Formats: sequence, structure tokens, C-alpha cells
Amino acid sequence: MESIIAALQGNMAIAIGIIIGLGALGACLGIALMASKFLEATARQPELAPMLQGKMFLLAGLIDAPFIIGLAVALLFAFANPQISAVNGAEAAKAATMQAQ
Repeated sequence: MESIIAALQGNMAIAIGIIIGLGALGACLGIALMASKFLEATARQPELAPMLQGKMFLLAGLIDAPFIIGLAVALLFAFANPQISAVNGAEAAKAATMQAQ
């Protein structure tokens, strides 16, 4: 049973790394593209810079939101893994039925 839990923890560590890594990569690329377009627009029409700056910060928060949600899910899997709880619960139920017999 310990080998199943060890395999779950190992695979979960890989999954957490993928969730956080791809989320961070996507957020970085999104903010980089948005910032480059903001700089292009500001260079063409400097009088629109204050209006565009507010929209840019709003979009930066919206671009970062999926990464933060993915980080929360990854932390949930890291510290309160429901799969390991299910394996431990099944093991406890199996032991209880063995004792009842």
C-alpha cells in the first residue's frame, strides 16, 4: 500500500510542477504581449497613455487570474490531496472488514 501512496505522491509532484510551470509561462507570455502592444500604442499616440494604462493594469490582473487559480489548485493537491485520502480510506475500510471476519 505504501508503494501506491508513493507513486501517487511522485506523480502528483510532477503534475503540480506542470500546472505551475505552464500557468506561469502562459501568464508571462500574455503580459509580455500586452505590454508590447501598450508600448506601441503609447508611442503612436502619447495622449492616450493614461486611458490605455488603466486598461492595461486591468488586463494584467485578468491575465494573472488563471495562474493564481492554478496555483491554488496545485497547493490543494500538494497539501490536502484527495486521492491519498481516498487510498487511506479504502485501506481503513479493508482493514475493518478483515477484523469483522
